[in-house]
Amino acid sequence: MNYCLKRLDESASAGIRELFVSVFTREPWNDDWSDENQLRLYIQDLIGQKNSLTFGLFEETELIAVSMGRIKHWYSGTEYCIDELCVHTAKQGQGIGALFVEEIEKACRALALTHIFLLTESDVPAYEFYKKQGFYQLEKNAAFAKALV
Repeated sequence: MNYCLKRLDESASAGIRELFVSVFTREPWNDDWSDENQLRLYIQDLIGQKNSLTFGLFEETELIAVSMGRIKHWYSGTEYCIDELCVHTAKQGQGIGALFVEEIEKACRALALTHIFLLTESDVPAYEFYKKQGFYQLEKNAAFAKALV
């Protein structure tokens, strides 16, 4: 197959939204993205900012994977903080995700980025996937949240 990594911007938002919803409204996430306006705003938050960095993996002309995040300048170097990464459900389990991460790493090195940072839940398949790709769990960090409503 012919795969191509491309850096994406807001002009790709419709395709990104379509892929994102098709993946994250299914198991194991079951996210409710039925509010179109909330979805549009969320994707805009991720891809429409000055420091946004979004990559898409294409099979021929079809978007089959997307990574949305931002460039963050940190004391130990400049990093790519991935907020969302997904692979088309029909393409999962075929090595596409590993290829996508490998291509993202190459692109980040070309941009002189020193780290990739991301969060995932420990009870979803993505957890083991990231470990297989060489990511390690930060032992001293903890994610916190507080409901306001």
